[in-house]
Amino acid sequence: MLDHIEAYATTDGREIGDAVMEMKNITLRFGGVVAIKDISLDIREGEIRAIIGPNGAGKSSILNVISGFYVLQEGEIWFRGKPRPPMKPYQVAQQGVARTFQNIALFEGMTVLDNVMTGRLTHMGKGLFAQAVWKWTGAEKEEVANREVAEKIIDFLEIRHIRKTPVARLPYGLKKRVELARALAAEPRLLLLDEPMAGMNIEEKQDMSRFILNTNDEFGTTIALIEHDMGVVMDLSDRVVVMDYGKKIGDGTPDEVRNNQQVIDAYLGSRG
Repeated sequence: MLDHIEAYATTDGREIGDAVMEMKNITLRFGGVVAIKDISLDIREGEIRAIIGPNGAGKSSILNVISGFYVLQEGEIWFRGKPRPPMKPYQVAQQGVARTFQNIALFEGMTVLDNVMTGRLTHMGKGLFAQAVWKWTGAEKEEVANREVAEKIIDFLEIRHIRKTPVARLPYGLKKRVELARALAAEPRLLLLDEPMAGMNIEEKQDMSRFILNTNDEFGTTIALIEHDMGVVMDLSDRVVVMDYGKKIGDGTPDEVRNNQQVIDAYLGSRG
């Protein structure tokens, strides 16, 4: 049994609970390349957890392991206090885990609203039989309810003015916001953000930071994010884990990580 992790309160008074996700002594290899080497970390209920490190440190591999895209060779993953067997990405999504990607993965020919609606797939009836009996199963009401959730998220992220616009016509910053909207439409218990502010200008980063904080505050969503902008990381995060060459070299509050000499030497200083 993994050790119990006690709840704590942040400096702004938010309650952080027990671990939602725990990774214990996980190792991931691709042939002779070790992407993650014997790492243990946790993500706690209600927190914003940052994963930082140089390019190639293994950060995205961590999210891909959580999401079910990669299968571990060693170690354990626990979800809400229970061991989690190897799962496909759709099974992980059904558990309440949603994510965005480092490279935008939207349906370019579809409108913003239609893209956001795809985030509701785990809440919709599936299969040919379900479609055949649509009128007799109450699925039409379900469709209305799913659309209401999508519209609520569109309002929340302030993109109503582009809801009918094809994604291909949007500037980069708005595409990133639409991708966040699609993830939020799944009503995730755990939200994984892979470089949500990459390529953004200062104003766009400020907007995205605000939406991430509001998501955590208003919906209570637990968030794990990868981000290279250290100002953003230190401002947003409750705790930060630092990786280098597949190993964990630091883990703690932003202040603890900022003053960790090994982290300074490996990343914040010479590589920052």
